[in-house]
Amino acid sequence: MELYFLGTNAGVPTLQRNVTSIALRMLEERRSLWLFDCGEGTQHQILKSPLKLSKLDKIFITHMHGDHIFGLPGLLSSRGAQGVTSPVTIYGPPGIKTFVETTLHISQSRVPYNMEIIEHTGGVLFEDSSFQVESAKLDHRAESYGYRIVEKDLPGSLDLKRLEAFGLKPGPLYGKLKRGESVELEDGQWIHASDVLLTPKKGRVVTILGDTRPCEGVELLAKDADLLVHEATFMEDLSDLAHEYYHSTAKQAAEAAKRNGVQALFLTHFSSRYKDIEHLQPLLKEAQEVFEHTRLAEDFGLYPIHRRA
Repeated sequence: MELYFLGTNAGVPTLQRNVTSIALRMLEERRSLWLFDCGEGTQHQILKSPLKLSKLDKIFITHMHGDHIFGLPGLLSSRGAQGVTSPVTIYGPPGIKTFVETTLHISQSRVPYNMEIIEHTGGVLFEDSSFQVESAKLDHRAESYGYRIVEKDLPGSLDLKRLEAFGLKPGPLYGKLKRGESVELEDGQWIHASDVLLTPKKGRVVTILGDTRPCEGVELLAKDADLLVHEATFMEDLSDLAHEYYHSTAKQAAEAAKRNGVQALFLTHFSSRYKDIEHLQPLLKEAQEVFEHTRLAEDFGLYPIHRRA
């Protein structure tokens, strides 16, 4: 699992940063790509990146402000123009279905693949044998949501010494034990997976928030996350302005990470008043004074999501 930031600016793009879009690349886990928000110009950012629209199968929209959705019709249209025929599912707040269908219809855009649009107001949105995605409402001027992506625990590795003690050699039975099945040896003895599997590998938790002020939804989604992506539109000296415009400061993001036992924090959605990476250093310092494991998200930055030891 890797995070790839396609845009980290708030409101409008600048020469240094595009507006919001984040990709979660899961090539090893499910050979797919999930996109979180799709601000204007996202498809141009993808062209400059190692990401492939052919791998995209899910899009999660946090809220209906233009800097988070204006790139969606063009991206969906271009995906079809590239000859991609695999289906895509879009999750978003009420209104996302009307927006997508209306813009594609009026522009006579052809989408030659199945597209499912699911409007939601929070809760568990998706679950399979490997992942669960949960959403909760945040506190913003528009109806805004965050997403919590939970990777389910994986079986532990096989204990080769225990297997040797049972006289079992590499072969098909190894695979059955790895899948949690029990196997019978030639002498009639049964070996259960629990006898030869090491501690399960803890699944990773990634939380990606939409625009928000500090609120209960942040606490719910961020709890014990391995990685939290939190907006930091302003520094703490502009906390009154942040509150007025329903945004957060870098310090507030760091406090949320520390309070909820997060392993790593990425700040994003920076105001245009902070023109480049140099001007963002005070935000980083402010956050790191509260929560050491904080980083600034950068456009075209690729960040692995590590498992806990």
